[in-house]
Amino acid sequence: MTAAELLNKYIKFFEDRGHKRIAGAPLIPQNDPTTLFTSSGMQPLIPYLMGEIHPEGTRLVDAQNSFRAVDIEEIGDNRHTTFFRMLGNWSLGDYFKKEEIPWLYEFLTNQQSGLGIDPTKLHFTVFKGFEDIPQDNEAYQIWEEVLQKAGVENYKNRLHWYGVEKNWWSRAGTPDKMPAGEIGGPDTEVFYDFGDETVHKKSQWGKQPCHVNCDCGRYLEIANSVFMQYKKTADGKFEKLPKQNVDFGGGLERLLGAVEGQIDMFQTSLFKPTIDIIERQTDKDYQTYKSSFRIIADHLGASCLIIVNGIKPANKDQGYILRRLLRRAFDNFNLLGGKDILPVLETIVDQYAETDPIVKVQYEEIKNTILEEMQKYERTRHEATRFIEKKYQQPLHDGDTREISADDAFVLYTTHGLSPTQIKSLGYSFDNKIFAHKMEEHQKLSRSGAEKKFRGGLADHSEKTIMGHTATHLMHQALRDVLGNQVHQSGSNITSERIRFDFNFDRKLTEDEIKHVEEIVNGKITENLPVHFELIPTQEAYKMGAIGLFMETYSEKSKIYFIGDISKNYKDAYSIEFCGGPHVDFTGVLKSFKIIKQENLGANLKRLYAIVGK
Repeated sequence: MTAAELLNKYIKFFEDRGHKRIAGAPLIPQNDPTTLFTSSGMQPLIPYLMGEIHPEGTRLVDAQNSFRAVDIEEIGDNRHTTFFRMLGNWSLGDYFKKEEIPWLYEFLTNQQSGLGIDPTKLHFTVFKGFEDIPQDNEAYQIWEEVLQKAGVENYKNRLHWYGVEKNWWSRAGTPDKMPAGEIGGPDTEVFYDFGDETVHKKSQWGKQPCHVNCDCGRYLEIANSVFMQYKKTADGKFEKLPKQNVDFGGGLERLLGAVEGQIDMFQTSLFKPTIDIIERQTDKDYQTYKSSFRIIADHLGASCLIIVNGIKPANKDQGYILRRLLRRAFDNFNLLGGKDILPVLETIVDQYAETDPIVKVQYEEIKNTILEEMQKYERTRHEATRFIEKKYQQPLHDGDTREISADDAFVLYTTHGLSPTQIKSLGYSFDNKIFAHKMEEHQKLSRSGAEKKFRGGLADHSEKTIMGHTATHLMHQALRDVLGNQVHQSGSNITSERIRFDFNFDRKLTEDEIKHVEEIVNGKITENLPVHFELIPTQEAYKMGAIGLFMETYSEKSKIYFIGDISKNYKDAYSIEFCGGPHVDFTGVLKSFKIIKQENLGANLKRLYAIVGK
């Protein structure tokens, strides 16, 4: 079974059970300052899990491209990847545990409609309770009924209780960390058992015996159904939600490993062709150099998907992550004596094109971006070497190792963007303890902001951020009024302090143009125009002239926000945009609007910063 076949089988399974397939959200989130990438299938749907109406109804299914920057350092083992496809199905106040659990088991084990996984290889975990939140006896009993009906021998030995650290979900984490008003709930997870012979000699659990949630390598989590049924009250208690939701997530890559009985994800049919071509391009054996092979395959694959989302290597935000991925891949390819990286890229694109055809369409862009970064990296390494040679007044010859100060190593890290491993690959050694201390101090300076960007999660829904979100619609249309309808938004980042808005344009805006945009937006604020949304067939919205990011990803119906009175005619609206919300009800709430800065992003892209409500 190929990755594409598995994906299509999953979608069909839930479509046959009344679910509507929705388009996956862009890998680069829209209007979400808390995260650099879409990191789960649930992330784009949080507003609907919180109560907003979804245009496609209450039963949804999709495949969401996801990326987790926090997993970069994990790459090299047999099961972690930074980029993955998360298969998801949702009930928005519709069905609950008694439907979800039997469906999940059927999809995993049925030979005809599902994946045909051997049920004797599966284990199931359930929430065991926390303080005043009871253990999930309902889920446990449903699993008992399902397994007993399926004739699974000794099925009780396959059911396991775990606490809040393993079987609870909320945006804030465990129940004690949840703020008042936050929703969350227990989950049930499914693990694939590769057998006793796969257990590593050392387990993270030390002297404790291996168990289902052990990280020794024997068990692989392949599915997780979250039951969002609680809301935290002001007094710290938990009450049942009037409408309870189901949020299922299963990584396609891990599911494929279970289907193929392959404990090494990089030996599945999805990654094996890439591993094979790396062997040919390096004349090295995968079994001997597993970690480097896995890093190359994962990082180049993730880079391809990030590049087709419009990101270029840079020194901050998503561009920094892309640069980090590529340079780590280059280092490992060079370490193995790699000859030509292009055949590796071509193989990766061929593999991912089955589920993401855009990588094939944009192959030239991918290739040129990666080759250009290789050249820049070579220049960076050369400049770093020149810096050290000039300071120490002595050239470094091949095979030599030079002791440099931790201060100088840290300059190579902060100024030249070289990691400690990359610095050492140039032939330099330094005091690791002092460098680690400098790194820790450096990280403290930006930790609060970095945690928000890298952890993933919900966009800020504070009053000022919602005001800023509405203001971007007014600014977008005002820019088109002043500069022409060829102008389109290319991205945004909105916080309670400011708006950041990216758009296509080939030159710097003049002071008069900025002033004109401000005057238009402030005029619409003074008019106190109504703001509301309607669920409209997507093609009809196009005909209305609705604009928005990633328009090719919208489903059959879309949420369209109108600014202006359209009681007589939709053409009376000042702004018509595809958007998920939320927004203020009237523009007067914004009070005022001012552009405070503009930047040139290159490649005919510009960025404006603005504030509202001052």
